[in-house]
Amino acid sequence: MRRSLLCCSLVWLLVSVAVAQQKSSAKSKDAPVPVPTLSTRLPSEETVNAFMKQMFGYDPSVSWKIVAIRPSQAEGLTEVLVVLSNAQGQQNSRLYVTADGQHAVLGEIIPFGAHPFTPAQEALSKGIDGPSRGPANAPVTVVEFSDLQCPHCKEAQPTLEKLMSEEKNVRLVFQNFPLPGHDWAAKAAYYGDCIGRTSPDAFWKYVAAVYDAQKDVTAANADEKLTALSEQSGAKGPDTAACAAKPETVARVQHSVALGTALEVTGTPTLFVNGRKISNVGGLPYEVLKGLTEFAAKEAN
Repeated sequence: MRRSLLCCSLVWLLVSVAVAQQKSSAKSKDAPVPVPTLSTRLPSEETVNAFMKQMFGYDPSVSWKIVAIRPSQAEGLTEVLVVLSNAQGQQNSRLYVTADGQHAVLGEIIPFGAHPFTPAQEALSKGIDGPSRGPANAPVTVVEFSDLQCPHCKEAQPTLEKLMSEEKNVRLVFQNFPLPGHDWAAKAAYYGDCIGRTSPDAFWKYVAAVYDAQKDVTAANADEKLTALSEQSGAKGPDTAACAAKPETVARVQHSVALGTALEVTGTPTLFVNGRKISNVGGLPYEVLKGLTEFAAKEAN
């Protein structure tokens, strides 16, 4: 999902808070500075809600939902995931709370080191199970975490199509990541998972068909529309509908979501190029994406 005014508002507010805290600290330079411990407890949901109320209580059109409060991959920080909502839509926001519980940092913690993307690449190689296009032994694997109800995912498809047509050393893997705020995305993922296991060719046609029909699909008519789109794509509609309702299909989609969540995917579309995470696909010029894949191919050799 693209950065919205909600996220920008949160950045502005937190920067204001940080400036105020900095000024306050400057007045008491001689005061002892507490040394935080890495074992500090996670902030409670009550504390996070109180914080959000202070940040956004002035605007009755804004609401929020706490998704997770958990230890961050960076030792000593707590990761807080929040979904902000207003009339314009939803925005996933992430905060990192310091060990002393007195400060919050906005942004994204990225891997560091001589080979920063290797851990993610290894996790993906063990966990991906979605349909793929391109050579199985390609030096570059692009993993796309996508939501079939997401308009930004639809907008990203021409870029990915161009990449696959021009770069012959790339394998593209599709992983379902239906967002909780979308009312028929999970069901579309179940249908797609079933089609992908029987016919990869039909799967890619199904993905394109669902993106084209996004405005016509609703939670109420999803089964009818998705069955028809399955049939249109070359799969057997009734068989696909029956498969989509099976617990093992739901479990496979949940596995894909869990894999993405473990790799800090919070919005769609999110790409990984040999483990390198690209969140803002829509804002990335095609030549940059192409350059990233070509560089990854050279590094792999």
